[in-house]
Amino acid sequence: MSDAAEVSEVVQSLFGERQTPFGVSLGRDTHRTVTIPDAVRRCRWIAVDINASGFTLLFSGPSAERPFLAPCFDSRYPGVSAETRLISGEDRFGLVRHARASSVPCVWDDLPGSVSSSSLNALTWTTRIEPPAAGTCGIVFPVHAERGQCGFVIFLGSEITLAPNAMFDIHARCFSLFDAVARMRPGESAKFPSISKRELECLKLTANGYTSEEIARLLKLSVHTANQYLTNTAQKLNAVNRMHAVAKALRMGLIE
Repeated sequence: MSDAAEVSEVVQSLFGERQTPFGVSLGRDTHRTVTIPDAVRRCRWIAVDINASGFTLLFSGPSAERPFLAPCFDSRYPGVSAETRLISGEDRFGLVRHARASSVPCVWDDLPGSVSSSSLNALTWTTRIEPPAAGTCGIVFPVHAERGQCGFVIFLGSEITLAPNAMFDIHARCFSLFDAVARMRPGESAKFPSISKRELECLKLTANGYTSEEIARLLKLSVHTANQYLTNTAQKLNAVNRMHAVAKALRMGLIE
């Protein structure tokens, strides 16, 4: 069995006991968070400890056809950083699928020769992924909570310093942080509508100024079908019309 598979097996066995994968109980008082700003401060402390310049916490939506990521907060809180928009704005099926099957952290390196590059490449129990944001280095900690909630705590920067023997403690802190946030927002994942890939394509083209007739021609659909996709999307997003749906989808990171 590989190191990654062994870690994943340990994760699954311990997680059922309401612990982090590293044996730290999620019920401890030290893991209670009262507000989102409290959670942001805790995440910032972790970032300081590993010398990361940015961070983000995201929930994974449950859509089977197109899993997507919805930002909860990042290092620009109450704003949203450009890196978070890039990470959450694309189809991250591979990353979400990984998180649902394993808690092994993922790393990427698009800054050869940087401090982060050397540090992250020295970590053994990790999975390499393509850079979700060009010109960056980062580490992704998959995290889970009750009710099947799944997400990620991500740290970015060019000078990340994370020793292999400290990675498990950092991951444990990320688990407890996500658990606290998920308790504050128990319905976060359920809020994410299950929107099909075709519906999102129609919505994205609408956002780019295309009419129903143009969308139908580009996607080789009938005008009636294109309009139906847009109507469905507006209903799923609880929007009053398609432009309102576009605005909501942009805020949720469903489209760019």
